[in-house]
Amino acid sequence: MLRDTIQDSDPDSSTRLSGLPAPPAFPFHSVLYPAPGAADRGPVPAMPPHFHDLLLDHVVAAILKVGSQDFDLAPYFYAPLTDAVTEHATIGYRQEAMRDMENPGVRSTVDAFLSAMHRMREVQDWTGKVYYHYEKRWWQLEAVDTYCGAVARLADGLHRVKTGSRALAALGAHLDRYVRSGEFQALASGTARLKADMAAIRYNLLIRGTSITVRHYAEEIDYSAAVEAAFDKFRRRAVKDYRVKFPRAGGMGHVEAEILDRVALLNPEVFAALDAFCDAHADFMEPHIARFDREIRFYVAYLDYIDTFRSAGLPFCYPTITRYSKAIRCTRGFDIALAGKLVAEKKPLICNDFDLEGAERICVVSGPNQGGKTTFARMIGQLHYLGSLGFPVPGESATLFFYDKLFTHFEREEDITSLRGKLQDDLVRIHHILEAATPDSLIIMNEIFSSTTLKDAVFLATKVLERLSSLDALGVCVTFLSELSTMNEKMASFVSAVDPADPAIRTYRVERRAADGLAYAMALARKYRVTCGELKGRLQP
Repeated sequence: MLRDTIQDSDPDSSTRLSGLPAPPAFPFHSVLYPAPGAADRGPVPAMPPHFHDLLLDHVVAAILKVGSQDFDLAPYFYAPLTDAVTEHATIGYRQEAMRDMENPGVRSTVDAFLSAMHRMREVQDWTGKVYYHYEKRWWQLEAVDTYCGAVARLADGLHRVKTGSRALAALGAHLDRYVRSGEFQALASGTARLKADMAAIRYNLLIRGTSITVRHYAEEIDYSAAVEAAFDKFRRRAVKDYRVKFPRAGGMGHVEAEILDRVALLNPEVFAALDAFCDAHADFMEPHIARFDREIRFYVAYLDYIDTFRSAGLPFCYPTITRYSKAIRCTRGFDIALAGKLVAEKKPLICNDFDLEGAERICVVSGPNQGGKTTFARMIGQLHYLGSLGFPVPGESATLFFYDKLFTHFEREEDITSLRGKLQDDLVRIHHILEAATPDSLIIMNEIFSSTTLKDAVFLATKVLERLSSLDALGVCVTFLSELSTMNEKMASFVSAVDPADPAIRTYRVERRAADGLAYAMALARKYRVTCGELKGRLQP
């Protein structure tokens, strides 16, 4: 995997994301945001409007299906880092943490913590479902015990493994301070002491008909041990275990609860201490650790999702994200939504390259239908969006632009409720995009103005591209109008290729070359025997 950089403070400097940084000079706040308070921004955003066009809604749904245990992670995927003033460095912060999470030692340590915290929440959920007082108290104690063990093991694990990110280095330092604090020591030692005191309680049950008497254990003989010892000499082979196992899923019955209440009366000091402890530590989770438990799953869910693609031989890289140059590129990139479908079906996936240099700003993609043009455009949008989340992106290497807004304009079915025709709807939508776009925006357009005449389509598309050119925004334009690719120096021509031996076969490779204006429609017509002559022949009486 390539070790890329993220350009930060000025055009001539960059921050290397590999290697060990200096010890953190700041307390731990979040594994997603380096700045204090950045993780507390108020209401989470809704799904961005371009998700459907780029099929990112399918991608996020698949990620959440893999790793949405315990928390709603969707809002994290809806919040790209696009504020150049405050958030550009956050991408580097996240890339560092993601690299750490790809370290097997770090990952196993974090996975063990997340598993324990999941068990703790299961215990907490169970506490809310049971009815009897001391049964609730016991499960409260069990939740605290699970939490203390999880935190202590995480602190020890991060101390043992090598971490290179500011986020996990700060977390490790925070955990070291926390587990040595009087607060945590009192929590852990109090839990251990209460569990030991509870385990030491012994009592007798005297059962006469429907009457049960609970009394102190008086060192009576345990006849079960004597019986087992007497019959042990007759043991020849493994025998069936006839002991009854009491189910726990339904909680305590009313008889068990009455017995437990009387055991509490016989041991008032222990149960009073249990009540006092549970009341004092009703909210026992340290806030930063609770936040880490939620936020780190954002990274884990994505890494688990892309493991499937990596196992199939598809590359992922940490992109260079630049604020100062619009020279973007990618080698062996692919549409991650399409990859999910093809990998599941064990079908091959074609990767593609792209690059813009110098004054070039807009990829004009032409060529025959069903040749991969839309997939190519979608790939560029996906790469930039995933990169803006701080994720490794589909590709062998990539340099991407730090955009402020991402817009898409894909064909839509005509909506009769809008009382607008398809062409008018296209014009209204593209007008809204051009009004909101800035020089730092990224605009992905797919087959615009296909509902009108060729002459009008050329005229309208030219006006749109002229506006984007004057704005100096980055864009992708998938079109059947090959003349757009030579409109000015900001256009870069890409063409979906066909098999030279058989133009009816699509290679799904998109090449950087001059547009040829060929749709290869006749080759397809001959392949499916629908040429004019063949149709006439079949229609003859």
